[in-house]
Amino acid sequence: MNPTPRREFLRDAALGLAAASMAARWLKRGFADPLGLPVGLQLYTVRKQAEKDLDGTLHAVAEIGYKEVELPGFYKKKAPEIRKSLDAAGLTCPSAHYVTADLRARLDERVQYAKEVGLGYMVCAFLHPFERKTLDDYRHLADFFNKVGEQIRKAGLQFCYHAHNFEYTSFNGGVGFDDLPKRTDPNLFKIELDCYWMTRAGRDPVAYIKQYPGRFPLLHIKDMKPGHPPTTNLKQGGDAFTEVGRGSIDWKHIFSAAAEGGLKHYFVEQDFCERPPLESAKISYEYLHNLQV
Repeated sequence: MNPTPRREFLRDAALGLAAASMAARWLKRGFADPLGLPVGLQLYTVRKQAEKDLDGTLHAVAEIGYKEVELPGFYKKKAPEIRKSLDAAGLTCPSAHYVTADLRARLDERVQYAKEVGLGYMVCAFLHPFERKTLDDYRHLADFFNKVGEQIRKAGLQFCYHAHNFEYTSFNGGVGFDDLPKRTDPNLFKIELDCYWMTRAGRDPVAYIKQYPGRFPLLHIKDMKPGHPPTTNLKQGGDAFTEVGRGSIDWKHIFSAAAEGGLKHYFVEQDFCERPPLESAKISYEYLHNLQV
């Protein structure tokens, strides 16, 4: 063999091995996940631990491999304290959850707090029963969400809405959730699609993603045990949670459509766990980390 080509061959082989080694290290860091996005965890999954020891819980979450978290609340801490705890664990927090009462009072202060924590998204996470009795209630909420979304957007953040299964209740032929995206500005009102709750209501997440492209920057990745009939009753619907990859939801199907929905972040969430929550979170992380889409 000519010495020069041989040297080039050996050089290229060495570069290839180096690239493979770098890729392996990159995988271990947690970025070889669906759509190349880091796997996040909604801390509601480990809420009891976080309430007792936020810093310890954040470090445990990071040790599993998670790179992002979503906050269900702020643990009665000031924004710099939350930011310090996140930084110490090597985590970022793109979004957090709020209820409508938070959005109706002192919204300017909450937006400023969100910016100090480093949020990009403020998510309305839940509607109380008195807020969702009729289809007109949802229509009034759509007007309210447009106003909230405009104020949040002016501050450089994005407003989102997280649905459960009750939003798919039918009111004389109308469905609350269907009215919300129709009656809101696509730039002001985005959706955090909870794959479990939408599936639990008998709806197809991919169908909604295709119907409203660009409206779903956030996903809740939450699996459902097989054999449970659809329901829009919240209490009845909370009986089928399981670790991601151990249920009946087709994650490849969802992630294949997620880019069309404008996905930016996704968060594992398991409302109730049959094993220690951090163990469940680890099982879900490992499934997603190795998922080929």
